[in-house]
Amino acid sequence: MTNAVAKNIEKIRDEALRITWGDGHVSLYGFAQLRRNCPCAVCRDEWSGRAMLDPASVPDDLKADRADLVGNYALSFSFSDGHGSGIYSFESLRRLCACPECSRRSGPETG
Repeated sequence: MTNAVAKNIEKIRDEALRITWGDGHVSLYGFAQLRRNCPCAVCRDEWSGRAMLDPASVPDDLKADRADLVGNYALSFSFSDGHGSGIYSFESLRRLCACPECSRRSGPETG
């Protein structure tokens, strides 16, 4: 995805992460949303891609204690629930954007 170049990344208090993308689009992610979409092998079956984490097990007020760049292509988070093994590529973060514009573009999910 060519729009997946992060130009600015900032933490909004303890509640969210805001990314301004190279094309000017701004995405806002709650840390609970990020945790519920963790791509690591504990949270997602690495063969099928099926989520194995029960979303209800992640509290809505979850925080991120740390966010670190992984090369020039991803972020990793240390969440307040002790989890920290997921690597979130910028491409996957862009796909996770739930703003009205991105939701319209991606349409309803099937499967």
